[in-house]
Amino acid sequence: MSLLILGIESSCDETGVALVRMPDGQGVPALLSHALHSQIEMHQAYGGVVPELASRDHIRRVLPLTEKVLADAGEKLDNVDVIAFTRGPGLAGALLVGSGAACAMAAALDKPVLGVHHLEGHLLSPFLSADPPEFPFVALLVSGGHTQLMRVDGVGQYEILGETIDDAAGEAFDKSAKLMGLPYPGGPVLSRLAEAGDAEAFKLPRPLLHSGDLDFSFAGLKTAVLTQAKKLGEELEARKADLAASTQAAIVEVLVKKTLKALDQTGMKRVVVAGGVGANKLLREQLNQACARRKIRVHYPELHLCTDNGAMIAMAAAMRLQAGREQANKEYAFDVKPRWPLDALK
Repeated sequence: MSLLILGIESSCDETGVALVRMPDGQGVPALLSHALHSQIEMHQAYGGVVPELASRDHIRRVLPLTEKVLADAGEKLDNVDVIAFTRGPGLAGALLVGSGAACAMAAALDKPVLGVHHLEGHLLSPFLSADPPEFPFVALLVSGGHTQLMRVDGVGQYEILGETIDDAAGEAFDKSAKLMGLPYPGGPVLSRLAEAGDAEAFKLPRPLLHSGDLDFSFAGLKTAVLTQAKKLGEELEARKADLAASTQAAIVEVLVKKTLKALDQTGMKRVVVAGGVGANKLLREQLNQACARRKIRVHYPELHLCTDNGAMIAMAAAMRLQAGREQANKEYAFDVKPRWPLDALK
């Protein structure tokens, strides 16, 4: 019997709702509809996410988005079999909104709920693409404050091969952009500016590139960007595109070379890139080229599903249920996990 799963994402500054149909059997679950509201415009005035404002905006958006998703799919709320929500990690107040809305709806409908790990949603989001991967694979997870290389043998079978010991890649993009005076959200703005710059204009460090392990560190790069920006002084405005291009090149080189090293160590011939930084054009180009030479398959989420969204939450719930990793239940008392290591999942 197939199941209709409603997924709600509210971990940070995007409210996402989606419907996924889990097939009767082992086929890949299908995305029926999804809707997303981004709070970027609201937070721009503050130069970053304001948790209280984020939580209040989730409250305003979650039910209208749910109604839209159901209407777009031609479904009724009564037809939903399971309501999934992001349990963590993320901002506590924001997580509580999505969790509370999901459990309240489920209690009113007498339907089961399932709390989902936000990063597992990102990790499994390429299964929503037109070219879904197959297990096993190496995953490069580059989402917000997380940069990890993982061995993925199946749903819930995750081994961390390496991770960031300070700033993550996404933070390196955002913080470097802020140091250059670029507007929020800095990472995408820096990447667009970099297209007009010279990536070899400034010699910036590639932290831990030759460390011999698969860990990451981008705090030193951020400091180097700050030092270079101060050196440029009044010239910064004229050289901003070059500094952006050099910064992006440093981050991407580390990500690509560490990923290739992980593939060499595991002997795998398939890699999945997931998370917001996975939308970066230069990262995709360089990783695709390097993997093509080694005859390694690379999979990404669709571009519009790289950032936080409800589709990845509904998909992760469907795949966990399908794999027998978890059972949805009618326990409507909920908690959230602002900090929740992905390798703690079973």
